[in-house]
Amino acid sequence: MNGRKLPDGGILYDESEDTDDDIEVEGDAAASPATSIDWNEGVKSETGLRGAELIAEFVKRLPNNPGVYRMFNESGDVLYVGKARNLKKRVSNYALGKVHSNRIARMVRETANMEFVTTRTETEALLLEANLIKRLRPRFNVLLRDDKSFPYILITGAHRAPAIFKHRGARARKGDYFGPFASAGAVGRTINSLQRAFLIRTCTDSVFETRTRPCLLYQIKRCSGPCTHEISDAGYAELVQEAKDFLSGKSQNVKAHMAEAMNAAAEDLDFERAAIFRDRLAALSHVQSHQGINPAGVEEADVFAIYHEGGISCIQVFFFRTGQNWGNRAYFPKADPALSGAEVLNAFLAQFYDDKPVPRQILLSETVEEIDLLAAALGEKAGHKVAILVPQRGEKRDLVDHVVANAREAHGRKLAETASQSRLLEGFKETFQLPYVPQRIEIYDNSHIMGTNAVGGMVVAGPEGFVKSQYRKFNIKSTDITPGDDFGMMREVMTRRFSRLLKEEGKPDRGAAADATVDAADRPFPSWPDIILIDGGQGQMTAVRAILEELGITDSVIAIGVAKGVDRDAGRERFFAPSRESFTLPPRDPVLYFIQRLRDEAHRFAIGSHRARRKKEMVKNPLDEIGGIGPSRKRALLQHFGTAKAVSRAALSDLMVVEGVSEAVARQVYNHFHEDAAK
Repeated sequence: MNGRKLPDGGILYDESEDTDDDIEVEGDAAASPATSIDWNEGVKSETGLRGAELIAEFVKRLPNNPGVYRMFNESGDVLYVGKARNLKKRVSNYALGKVHSNRIARMVRETANMEFVTTRTETEALLLEANLIKRLRPRFNVLLRDDKSFPYILITGAHRAPAIFKHRGARARKGDYFGPFASAGAVGRTINSLQRAFLIRTCTDSVFETRTRPCLLYQIKRCSGPCTHEISDAGYAELVQEAKDFLSGKSQNVKAHMAEAMNAAAEDLDFERAAIFRDRLAALSHVQSHQGINPAGVEEADVFAIYHEGGISCIQVFFFRTGQNWGNRAYFPKADPALSGAEVLNAFLAQFYDDKPVPRQILLSETVEEIDLLAAALGEKAGHKVAILVPQRGEKRDLVDHVVANAREAHGRKLAETASQSRLLEGFKETFQLPYVPQRIEIYDNSHIMGTNAVGGMVVAGPEGFVKSQYRKFNIKSTDITPGDDFGMMREVMTRRFSRLLKEEGKPDRGAAADATVDAADRPFPSWPDIILIDGGQGQMTAVRAILEELGITDSVIAIGVAKGVDRDAGRERFFAPSRESFTLPPRDPVLYFIQRLRDEAHRFAIGSHRARRKKEMVKNPLDEIGGIGPSRKRALLQHFGTAKAVSRAALSDLMVVEGVSEAVARQVYNHFHEDAAK
């Protein structure tokens, strides 16, 4: 498959076919002028047509080739991305009105423009469709949400003493990668156990090179001390190889070897050495005990099961690599409730593997329509054969049934949470006498110690709970604010937040937000908050409302203050809402508990952001303040002189002998630490 990489990371393919899949996209995927493949532009501006009539005009000029099409509304937003084995035949279905659900009929009515690209094969169209849907996130596609990259374990290479780290993102660093793991927590627990089992270092290379004596991890038997040669390089390499073997599925061989070494040490009456092997064996057993089921017949596979009911789909994924279970994760894709579970799963799979490594085997709970096409497309992407199976009996069927049971349980929890959240938001509306149920609530809090490292935190909640991708932190920058002035900090946060929102989004249309004719499932998550909750009393609210008035948005956002109760007791909070006296809620009111949870989350986030900033300040190196000194030169200086203090005391001639440091850079470093050097 010959694809062209776009500057924004997207891919376009030459000449191509038709099938209807739902997938998501983010940003504009139109071909750049540098590529030889262009989207065929629409004719809306020339004809003034829209809906089925507009689509019928496009059909007249479409080829009978495979490809991908995009549908736009009048504002230019992408409504839908689809692929086709035959573009002309597929798109003509929209013009003829064949068997459309209410949702698709609404999509056709809103269509004001279309664009097309042809591909050579249907598999190319499938991969391009998945890429576009993930980037553009069209409203009418099945959307894979919570598309966070998976963490891996990395054992570094090209070093005399490789280290073990958690890794997420591009595999640019040399070394061996093991995973994927379902969560960062699973990786952290595994690395902790592997440290005890194989005594591999977890320090950075810069710390490793500057050690003059073993660190605490060596003292508590979590590292073998290769930095100061407490273990020979050959001995350390053996430990690293054992760790790689264990993570590669050879765990039984590794454990057998350790057991033999333990018994041999015991026979030689070297009980201290035998105890070391005993502890390492216990650590390995701890790793395996946290992996749950480990079916003998599944070496490398991902297992997908879907449970579809009540308008919500839950897709549970289990990951198996090297014969070991590396965890599971539940997804709740956004999809039309009219779609079947198989249709949702079919659309989900291509998106899921758009930016993830593909295993050699994929097990499904039910048959999807394009199973052969999907297998061919994923195999072409991965560079090896991919088998997609729906087991009917045996150990693999038992495994799939186990995953289905997990999907059902996660689905039940999600339904309960969604129903509970809906009731709470309805209660919130009644309590504060709002004109409509809020769809976006923003909660603000500040954190600092005596005014230092001050940070403002914003958390966001909506119909499905907390929306962590929308959280924001504000490092307080103003030098005019007196340290510890909470009012001043809140003024800065509010000004920065809403000035930028006005610039990027403009004032919100509250009539559209409250439009009950628009299906809630079709509404994008709003950028503007309906409610802002401020952790504070009348003074804080006065400052906030002054900012809202200054920006002219008092009619766009409702600000509510939450003051701590008498003696700061939870349950005795006083609320400050516009156009009414302050009031309290009954101690057992569910809305009160809801607001407490929102405030506590804002407090947690603000404190966490403050601690992260404070920690960064504490470990800040004086060399970081020198322009032109990046990580490489910083590392070279520290390796040569040992400490930043030694660098500050070094003569100009000594600085110049450091590898990678020119005379100009050496003079810059010297001048930074010697105020009278340039005089």
